[in-house]
Amino acid sequence: MGIVEPLNPTEGGSPQPPGTSIDLYWIPLGAGGAGFVRFNGRVYEAIKAGLEGRCPLDLYHTALEVRVPEGRFIIENAWPSPDADIASRGVVVEGPVGGRRIARFRLFRYEVRRWRDGVIPDAGEAVASPQLLSDDPWRARCLLNLVDSIPVPIWGRDELGTGEMWNSNSVISWLLARSGLPADTIQPPAGGRAPGWMAGIVTVQRQAQTEERTSADIGEI
Repeated sequence: MGIVEPLNPTEGGSPQPPGTSIDLYWIPLGAGGAGFVRFNGRVYEAIKAGLEGRCPLDLYHTALEVRVPEGRFIIENAWPSPDADIASRGVVVEGPVGGRRIARFRLFRYEVRRWRDGVIPDAGEAVASPQLLSDDPWRARCLLNLVDSIPVPIWGRDELGTGEMWNSNSVISWLLARSGLPADTIQPPAGGRAPGWMAGIVTVQRQAQTEERTSADIGEI
């Protein structure tokens, strides 16, 4: 059973509960005074842009705010894990940074939060946000329940072979795509990009293909 009970989307005719929404936040990389992160992001983007023959773009980190009648939840991927009190900020899953062996140290773990009544620390610096993606209560509940099953490959590497490294944006795009939202059509603010976004989408597409093959094989039995 998930965090909230999903409604049956076929039970039409009744009005949608008030206050239901899935909102996306575009947060500049290194917001909140994280100078080290900002500097390294700019260096990375300068190198990436040079290799691709384009101008450097602004980099964004994404987070979600999901409202359902049961409450308001913040969905965000953060690294490093700040302390051991993971329950207080709604941590659902953790994954390795750099390598699986060193992930026993908190510095080398990232965490995915489903934080009831939580906060997005740098929401005040978000650009063109919040962006309303859906007010469908069934889809909002579905997304919340999917957080438990997010893949946790190594942060910053293309361990899944998607063509992009896995990071916080991958987590958000995976959730959106897996819950049936058109994540592949969502674009960052003008002049910016969200590294890792396609990694989540490609992973969902592969999972769907695997599930289809499995269903077909069962049907042939």
